[in-house]
Amino acid sequence: MIPLPKPTRLAPRDVLALGLAGLRTRVTRTALAALGISIGIAALVAVVGVPASSQAALRAQIAALGPNLLTVAPGEDLLSSSKAKLPPDSLAMIRRIPPVQAVSATGMTTATARRSDLVPRDENGGIRVAASALDLLAVVQGRVRAGSFLTAATEGYPVVVLGDRAARVLGVEPRAGGAASSVWIGDRQFVVAGVLEPVPLAPELDGSALVGWSAAQRYLDFDGTPGLVYVRVAEHAVEAVKAVLGRTVNPERPNEVLVSRPSDVLVAQRATERAYSALFLGLGAVALLVGGIGVANTMVISVLERRREIGLRRALGATRRQVGAQFLTESVGLALAGGVAGVLLGTAVTTGYSIVQGWPAVLPLPVLLGGVCAAVVIGVLAGVYPAVRAARLPPTAALADA
Repeated sequence: MIPLPKPTRLAPRDVLALGLAGLRTRVTRTALAALGISIGIAALVAVVGVPASSQAALRAQIAALGPNLLTVAPGEDLLSSSKAKLPPDSLAMIRRIPPVQAVSATGMTTATARRSDLVPRDENGGIRVAASALDLLAVVQGRVRAGSFLTAATEGYPVVVLGDRAARVLGVEPRAGGAASSVWIGDRQFVVAGVLEPVPLAPELDGSALVGWSAAQRYLDFDGTPGLVYVRVAEHAVEAVKAVLGRTVNPERPNEVLVSRPSDVLVAQRATERAYSALFLGLGAVALLVGGIGVANTMVISVLERRREIGLRRALGATRRQVGAQFLTESVGLALAGGVAGVLLGTAVTTGYSIVQGWPAVLPLPVLLGGVCAAVVIGVLAGVYPAVRAARLPPTAALADA
């Protein structure tokens, strides 16, 4: 009896070459099969990268604005079920707290702001008229877009500074060298001294018309009571000061004082985006599942179409393991190509969206590596069944069917 020849052992590079040969000869099918993997991986990278970029921008924004700003506002008067008032000496009381660095305030008036006296009083666009301390912008870290803020020389006269939204509603924008703009507040004309940039930590100022404290008392029947107090404190003592502000402002009724931290609102706004991120993460997972099924389907069809090749290789001495390794390598290569394309696409989407939003582009390395690894795992899972089917195909049957 003539002994059978011992099967030749294929080197890993030979198995890789055989597996990639099937991809190179079917370029269109390879591209279409890898498309589902690419979309899924790109979605996963973008879903993680965009929120990470958003969080980085938020941290930079809060660091620039300062996370140490607190606001104090009146709550509800429990006895009369009406709006409570802050004591007139609130600012002086707050300044006595050692970690407090700066204090400023605005006070609400009942006046309305209109473009002219020809506009009905009830058509004011929701603009609130408030008295303002001169150091308000320094405390809230606001900026003037045009003109100037209130000064000691103007705060006692009918001069107003408009917030960003208030200026747009009233159609006012001071221009250098041009005639001074004016608006009608109460029953008097006020000259517009300046317009503010949007104030992220004090959005209520965007829709406000700010007049001097003395001018509000003189022209608008303002009683001098602070309505909203802004407090800058040492960063290490934010929580400690926040805990005692209510009792400091109103020792008799601390429950009628509302203390908040505006930067927490920014964090909460960004946190709502995570719900949408979870939704897109699920869609990315579904795309990956569909892509894996597409790869498996492509490989099964490839086995059926290449029965003659399989039979011929088996007849020439290829073992089942070698045939299975060839098709498994082809499946992994197909998924890996889709994974790399998906990582590049997700990186491009994240970077482009971050540039449009003005954020720093953040692409966590574990996510990029995880996308490639996920593609490899999908390729292995999708290729197991076609590889086993190809390995179990008898050479005589394969050649006979071909």
